Formats: sequence, C-alpha cells, structure tokens
Amino acid sequence: MGKIIVIEGIEGSGKETQSKLLVETLNEMGIKAIEFSFPMYETPTGKIFKDCLLNKNGYFKEGYEALDPELVCLYTAADRKYNIKEIEKYLEDDYIVVINRYTSSNMANQGSKYNDSEDRFYMYQWIDKLEYWLLKLPKPDYTILLNMPYKYNNQLSFNLTEDTSKEEKVLQAYMELAGLYNWDVIDCIVDSKEKSIDDIHKEIIEILKNKGIIA
Repeated sequence: MGKIIVIEGIEGSGKETQSKLLVETLNEMGIKAIEFSFPMYETPTGKIFKDCLLNKNGYFKEGYEALDPELVCLYTAADRKYNIKEIEKYLEDDYIVVINRYTSSNMANQGSKYNDSEDRFYMYQWIDKLEYWLLKLPKPDYTILLNMPYKYNNQLSFNLTEDTSKEEKVLQAYMELAGLYNWDVIDCIVDSKEKSIDDIHKEIIEILKNKGIIA
C-alpha cells in the first residue's frame, strides 16, 4: 500500500511548487509518485465549489467569507469524497501520493474564523470526524507544514490580494494543528530572509529520509 504525504501552508507559501518538485525528485529516484491538489476545480464537485462558493456571481450572495464554516466544509469534503477513488487507485499500486491541501487545509482555514481556542478545537474535531470517520477518507501518513508568514510571501507574490490579518490567523491555526497532530514544520524564513525553493525542498527530502520513506 502506498502513502499519502500532504504539503500544507497559507496562500503563497510555496506548497504547490514543493509538491510538484517532491514528486519530480521521487520519480527521478525510481519511486512511483504522483501529485494531487484540492479542491479539484476541473471535476464536477470542484466546479460546484468554485462556481457556487468562490465565484462572486455564485449562489451565495453574502460571499464566501460570510458563509457558515460548517457549510463550507461540507462542500470541500464532498469534493474529496468524489475524487478519492482516483487517489486510492494509486495507493493500491504502491504510489506515494503527494497532496497539496487536504482535510488539514479545511481545519486551518475554517478553524481560523474562531477567536476562542475551544471553538477552534471543536471545529478541528468536527472536520476530523466528518472526513475521516463519516466519509472514510484515508488519513495522511505524513503532513509537512510550510511556515511562511504572510508578511513575507506578500512581498514576494504581488498577485496576492487576501487580507493580511486573515492569512495570519490561518497560519496560527496551522501551527496550532501542527502541535495537535504532530506535523513536521519547515520554517521558510531565517533571519528575516526567505529560504530558497531548493533549500526547502532539501529539508522535505531530509524529513522523508528520517522517516524511512526514501533511502
């Protein structure tokens, strides 16, 4: 049976870049690996999520950010449930499946909307129960969090328009989850400077070597 490795982080943290780079390196090493990203916007459930929730002209006139977090979770969970069979086929064929954003992304983004720690913890547990227990989605074997503070990636990614305070809260939720779920955390900023893509990639490879996933 294969393994699921999830790469997480706030918008602009480089998780998509690192996910693709990891798969490329694993394939070069002769290890079967493939990358997926949620939401899967090109699939029916992904299109529903994009058109109904994210689209400014969608069904919910109050806008995405004003929606009940549990409602949002039902849409994103449906997208994972619909597409999980494709991932499970690769797992059965002993692939390492690298996923850019998974259930953990839901936990951080929706949990961050609550200021009270008990409310956030309830949200984390509610999503955990919904996706892993009720929907029976496979749990990741390892999750790696890219700790890239928004104030740094905002300087480097000029197309980002998300509110700074919102992304800071999401990152705080991610760090809280990392402690709760024992994720590996890579600090992407050292001495106020961003690490290079290659240096972060090397740290990911080192983590996987230490866990015995690759030699």
